[in-house]
Amino acid sequence: REHDKLNNDEADITAIKTAIDSGIIHIDTAELYANGYTETLVNKAIRSYDRGKLFIVSKVQPEHFHYDDIINSCQKSIERLGVIYLDLYLLHWYNEDISLKESIEALDELVKRGLVKHIGVSNFTKEHLAEAQEYSENKIVCNQVHYNLIFREPERTGLLEYCQENDVFLTAWRPVEKGALSESVPIIQEMCDKYQKTPVQIAINWLISQKNVLTLSKTRHKEHFQENLGSISWTMESTDIERLRNEYPNQQDISDSVPLG
Repeated sequence: REHDKLNNDEADITAIKTAIDSGIIHIDTAELYANGYTETLVNKAIRSYDRGKLFIVSKVQPEHFHYDDIINSCQKSIERLGVIYLDLYLLHWYNEDISLKESIEALDELVKRGLVKHIGVSNFTKEHLAEAQEYSENKIVCNQVHYNLIFREPERTGLLEYCQENDVFLTAWRPVEKGALSESVPIIQEMCDKYQKTPVQIAINWLISQKNVLTLSKTRHKEHFQENLGSISWTMESTDIERLRNEYPNQQDISDSVPLG
């Protein structure tokens, strides 16, 4: 997607700085986001911070999964971000038209060159994740996927269990499903009363209280950011995790945005 010329860049930069100042160090972006412009905005936001204390992630889009294209894409992302290495570099989603082995060999080469510290994937099935690990000289450390109280594809397909058994982080994007999970339903209200938290905080903590599950959340609104911070530093009881897993209403088996591939 192209950069929106009407976008409030300063608000985005301020939001990133506010997050870092609050102790958030994981910054996730991709060459696909605003055709690389998001990486440029991150560059502007992080210039005054200690690079060594940040964890910067980017992704290569599927059209660029050939060996030389991945090397080139990574170098361009690094340049736009104004850094000399990435902490984590991901294949954005599976591309059946390009050899996964070729793509993984390129990621391994990036690690050898010191341009990337860790490698991973995004929106991969457990089968393709396992295949990627077979090809790699390095640990595939994460798989970013659509996962929340509503969308349960990682559970239904066995991906969550695979990640937990093989020490791979499952990083859940859209943890509150674009605000849908800010609405209270009876079982959520019960949890809100028990833990003295909001529906959003319950939804996010349900994810991160599970083994090997991380999450990505985004907002430029300070009040939403503060609410998100209230999702961490506490752990939901295992019985409540399972109750929500089983009893949350209107669950969906497949992502409505990017199904696993």
